[in-house]
This record gives sequence, structure tokens and C-alpha cells, in this order.
Amino acid sequence: MTKQALPHGLWPSPISPAMLAGGIRLNDVQWSPDGNLLVWSQSLDGKTSLFAKPARDAAFDLSGELNPSGGIGYGGGDFCAGRQGVAFAERNGRLYFKPYSEGLSRPITPAFGGCAAPVITPDERFVIFVHTYENKDVLAIVPLDGSAWPRILRQGADFYMQPAVSPDGKLLAWVEWDHPNMPWDGTRLSLANLDLEVGSIFDVKLLDGDENVPVFQPVFAPDGTRLAWLSNAGELDQLKVLHLPSGEVETLVQDRVLMPPAWVQGVRALAWSPDSQQILFLENQLGRTCLRSIDLNTREISTVDTAPYTLIEQPCVSAKGEVALIAQSAAKPARVLRVSGGEVEVIARSQSDVLPAAFLSQPKALDWQSSDGVRVHGLYYPPANPDFEAAGAPPVIVYIHGGPTSQVSDAFNLEADFFTSRGYGYFAVNYRGSTGYGRAYRDALKGEWGRIDLQDTIEGCQALIARGLADPAKLVIKGGSAGGYTVLNALVHHPGFFKAGLCSYGVSNLFLLEMDTHKFEAHYTKQLVGYLPEAAKKFHTWSPIFHADKIRDAVAVFQGSEDKVVPPEQSEQMVRALQSNRVPHIYKLYEGEGHGFRKKINLIDLYETIDSFLKQYVIFSFKEEA
Repeated sequence: MTKQALPHGLWPSPISPAMLAGGIRLNDVQWSPDGNLLVWSQSLDGKTSLFAKPARDAAFDLSGELNPSGGIGYGGGDFCAGRQGVAFAERNGRLYFKPYSEGLSRPITPAFGGCAAPVITPDERFVIFVHTYENKDVLAIVPLDGSAWPRILRQGADFYMQPAVSPDGKLLAWVEWDHPNMPWDGTRLSLANLDLEVGSIFDVKLLDGDENVPVFQPVFAPDGTRLAWLSNAGELDQLKVLHLPSGEVETLVQDRVLMPPAWVQGVRALAWSPDSQQILFLENQLGRTCLRSIDLNTREISTVDTAPYTLIEQPCVSAKGEVALIAQSAAKPARVLRVSGGEVEVIARSQSDVLPAAFLSQPKALDWQSSDGVRVHGLYYPPANPDFEAAGAPPVIVYIHGGPTSQVSDAFNLEADFFTSRGYGYFAVNYRGSTGYGRAYRDALKGEWGRIDLQDTIEGCQALIARGLADPAKLVIKGGSAGGYTVLNALVHHPGFFKAGLCSYGVSNLFLLEMDTHKFEAHYTKQLVGYLPEAAKKFHTWSPIFHADKIRDAVAVFQGSEDKVVPPEQSEQMVRALQSNRVPHIYKLYEGEGHGFRKKINLIDLYETIDSFLKQYVIFSFKEEA
């Protein structure tokens, strides 16, 4: 079939704004302890729901009108699947229990603060969970039937996550840490004796971690003889095991990228086999995730076949040895999979597989040498449309991820496909500060936020241009949150390099961010920029709002009215400056949205607005004759 010639950016595409807005976000998947039910969490249009699927029956909704959403920090840790039912954290701050059989969800904690990471004890009489109220976090315990008030098990640390109970109910392990650390900087793994009758812990021991060594996800072996976890005492990560009878700690795997950044509660990267003889773990290899297995008898490491999927999340193993996980690839939207005996069953899908593969761009891993001698990484998505072509290099959307401690992975990216199917290239920059490339790469951003991320972005674009993959006159920079901060700094410090900027809830004033953000990131800016007042000059230099008079290129600004991380004032200050300086711009404030847009109506408007904005200021733009 002959392709029709049409300029880049104007190709008709079946990937509509409504299609982007209609995708389901799959959050977590767990087996019930007997392995008879698979339970998962999914979100659509701002509403999260729990579903359960028996082995030989249709899936059913567990949560109904309730909204199971972990209420600490950025969320996560929504639920725990038990034998008789599921315990979950509701958006209203309460814990609920819903039996798998008939019966409504019943609250088991009072309505105050926020809850996350519930763990049902093996005897199914109690729930242990993380609770926050008035900026104080604790580990707490409550009867599963809600017959008594919660009791505090542990307090004193600034943060808690990933509580785990031994199979006999006599030991409790958890991760805790304090300001000014983030959980990937340094945390502590603690182990204590647990008295369920009294509701207390005693003989607390520090197993691993300190202010410079992060630890992650303690998980007991099903036979109760070992405790496994991840640790990072150097450049790369280790998988460790404590032999509980002897107290011996053994390192099973080392010098691999194993720990995902704990931005939310409930993240998992480890799972035991039911016979306690194998541990499944995830390994990050330059943006692709592999599922590995180590045999504790032979110490042999093997790869679990998950082809064709390139991003694996939330692995879990049933009492029957069946594996469940969330998987995706550039060509396959995220789905919940059940893997057993070499067979793979799709349990739930984030989107239907309706799009022909020819409309889905396959990312290519790119790297380039920075001007200061560091190898920097990114993913390039070329234009992809079976019906159209255009001469020359394409306009490119340069995407800057948020965090900034995060990573763009080789996975299903419908936003990228939205642009590439219209004739744009899409370039995701995993600048220094990103995870997945070792600790030195991630820590390179400390004290340099605003400079290093911008340097890597500009030099990455220059490498792209040199390889003939981008039209230098039609580069567009796009990002949200920390990515939006880089967008604004790029427009300030390199006017004219980008034709336009797309900024969602971006940081414009570092001083305001330091003074007015949520507890989880209250000291994040100190690490990334510096301590005030000593670093005041740096705060001023890299706050886009103080240099907005240098912006000349068109800007689209998008903001949620309920954003507690980057409050609307950050965007509105910038918009007022753009107005004063007569810079072409648009501003959309989405009511009821927080840090990230979830509502379908707003997502449709977002992408419709972006498409129109780019046509006006990039595709149809021209230089006026002098």
C-alpha cells in the first residue's frame, strides 16, 4: 500500500484524546493465601476499584461505590487479600473489610488521617497497617472485625512502609526512615517479636540499612525460616536473606539494579515460591524489567520467560505455585497475567488490543556522551503511521519525566503513540537523577537540580539532531511536576532552542516548593538544590519564575486546583509573568484534580488542547521576514 504524503504533525490518527483518557490504570495484584482467588486494584476516571477472580468463574467487583486508595503520600498500598476477604484503605481515611462472599464492606477503623499498606495477620484476626495523622506516621494494629480501636505498634520514625508478618504471626518486619532522606537514600529494616494478644511488639532489632543505605520490601518465606529483602550498600543492589533460626545474613544476589524507587506504598519486587526454595525478583536492565528466579539450594539464577513483555511489576506467587504480575510492552497495554505451567492467561486489561501494531511506535534506546564525560540515556520513538509519510526529520516532543527520581521504561506508552501516529518523534530523556542506571547516576542530580537535568536534555536533543532524527526548528519540550520544572528552565535558559513548551503542574519557584509541599517531599529540595539560607543564590538562579522575562517561546500550562505537591500558585505566578511579557501562552486549571490528572473529561480536554496548540505554534509557525 502506497503511503500518502502529508506534513509531519498533520497525519490523521486513530489514537484519539478519548482513547488516552479511557485507559485503566492497573495498580496491584495479589493472591488470596489459599491461591483460590486473584485480587487486583485498578483505577479509571479518578475512581479505584477492587476485583476478584476465582479460578473457574468470572471476576466480580469487591469495592462497589467505595474508593480503595492508599491515603499516605502519593498513595499505593491499597489492599491486602486474605482467606475470607480483603482489607483495604479507603480514600476517606478508614480501613474496610469486604468478605468475598455476600455482605457489604464494613469499616474497621475510625475516620481520621490516612491509611495504607494493610497486612492481615495469618490467623485473620488483625490488620497491621501504616497510619498518618497531623504529619505523624505510625505502625498500628486493629481487630479485623473492628471491635476495638487501633493500637500503635511503632512510632518515632518520620515514615513507615512495607510491614510484613511471619507465617506464625510471631514476628513483624518493616521499613522506616527519617527526614531529610527519601526512601531510596537511606532507610532501616527492623524486626521485632509480635504479641497479637496484647497488640504490641518487643525486642526490636535493626537488621540492615542506615541513613546512607536504603532497604526495601522485607518478605518472609512461607515456611517461616527466612526473611528476604533488598539492600543498596554501594553502586548497585543486593538481595539478602536472614536465616531466622541461626541469625545468619546471606547475600544471594549482588551488583544488579533491583530496587524500584518507593514513591508509593505497596511496591513489590520480590516473591517466594510456596516451597520456600526459590525467590523471584525483578531486575532493571536499562529500562527493561526481567523476572528472575534464584534457587536457594543451588544458588542458580534463571530467567522466567515473560516474553514479549518488557516491563514487569508487582510479582506474586500463590500457594499453588502460580505466578501473577502486571506486564506490558511497547506493543501491548498493561495487563494482569497469571503464569502457570508454561501457560499465560490474561486476567485483566488496561486497554483492549484494538490498535494495529503499525500505529504503535517501537522505542529505540539511545545514549550520548555528555560534555562532562558521562554516558546519558533516553528512548526515542520514531513517527509511526502505516498510511502517511513526510520528507525530512520530524518535529519531536521531548519528554522530561517527573520525580525527578524516576525513569521512562520501555513499555506501553499511548501518549508517545498519540504523537508519533500524527507524525511527531517522541524523545524521553532519562537524565542524570533517573533510576535504573546505578546509584552514582541517580545521585548526580543532588545539589544540581535545574542544571544537570537541563544539560542532559539539551545535549540529548543535540545528539538527536546530529543523527537526523529531529527537526531542530520544531522541538517541543514537555513535562509535569519535576519535568515541568525542567521545561520552564529550558525556556528560560535556552530561549529559541525549543519552539514551544508544554508544562503540567511544574515547579516554578523553588522557595515556595521548599516552604509549601507535602510531608513526603518536605526536604527533597534540600538534597536536590541545597539548604537555605546558604543555597539562596542557587534557589534564585534555578527558579524559573525569577527569570521569566527571558522566555520567548509559546507555553501551554496545565494545573490541578487541588494539587498539594505543587500548589496552583506555582503555575499562576508563571502565567502572570507570561501575560506581562506578552509571551504566547494558554492556561488550563482543572477543578478537582490533584498532582496528576485522572478525570476523563479533563484528560480529553488536555490532549485536544495540546494538539491544537502544537498545530498553531509549531506545525503552522513560520519566521517573519525582517
